[in-house]
Amino acid sequence: MSALNKIARTLVSNRRGILAADESIGTMSARLEKVGVEPTAENRRVYRELIVTTPRLAESISGVILADETFHQKLSNGRTFPEHLEDIGILAGIKVDTGAKPLAGAPDEKITEGLDGLRERVAEYVRLGATFAKWRAVITIGDNTPSPRAVRANLHALARYAGLCQEGGLVPIVEPEVLMDGAHSLERCRQVSTAVLTSLFEELDLMQVELDGIVLKPNMVVAGTGGAEQPTVADVARATVETLRETVPASVPGIAFLSGGQHPEVATQHLGAMQNLDPLPWELTYSFGRALVGPALEAWRGDESKWGAAQDALSEHAVANAAAR
Repeated sequence: MSALNKIARTLVSNRRGILAADESIGTMSARLEKVGVEPTAENRRVYRELIVTTPRLAESISGVILADETFHQKLSNGRTFPEHLEDIGILAGIKVDTGAKPLAGAPDEKITEGLDGLRERVAEYVRLGATFAKWRAVITIGDNTPSPRAVRANLHALARYAGLCQEGGLVPIVEPEVLMDGAHSLERCRQVSTAVLTSLFEELDLMQVELDGIVLKPNMVVAGTGGAEQPTVADVARATVETLRETVPASVPGIAFLSGGQHPEVATQHLGAMQNLDPLPWELTYSFGRALVGPALEAWRGDESKWGAAQDALSEHAVANAAAR
């Protein structure tokens, strides 16, 4: 077993999942402001400390994805975030893309950037304790989207990122997210997700990425949030698993679903329903952000006296998702 394969399997095994705490400074600041907390670097640090010091977190969480700012910050006890995570038996990950920007010649579509200098940044993150990384590509469903141009550009970049990570010793989490935004049907989401995943593995093969040393982080196959007809939990589970069977090689160790803005309980229900289908060649787990940490933020709201209640909220949702596996 290679070192990359061992890390990838650790991330998706033993009923645990991956916690995404890698919001950009802008996104995290906006979420703090929404609950009445001043969006300073210190408050972002304190909130992330609340998350990673949640008691017994390692029983449900295998890895935590951090933003660059958090990766270089320290907890109140003087330990860096990667050092603390290692202390409690959780792998430290790092978001390495620099965000989605408008794609030239493709109105309403975006391309994720961040390849410039990535080899050097990977080396630095490994030195500081990272074992895996994340890069998110964004695919939008609309009347005329996604365009072949946007799909090809995003998946090519995603594959180049994966290759650079493996070269530098990091397991790449490969995240091609087909967004829930819009009024599209479940079937439309399935068609786009199938096309995206098919193209993704063509690009990964072209870049000679070792599939047993990655974790795939796709969207679940759901109807758009503005769709007139919303599918049942069973429909989502079946459509998602059938899409994965058609597109994902068995050599991939595990699939860690993003929540994509789903309500926390609904995302958990979908994950649980998938486990009841026929045996699958990969581990199915979760890599949730808002669905895990959103309730904790709502409970905390910057009030030190609510620290314990906020950690209880995070623990409750992490345990529920581990149980769903």
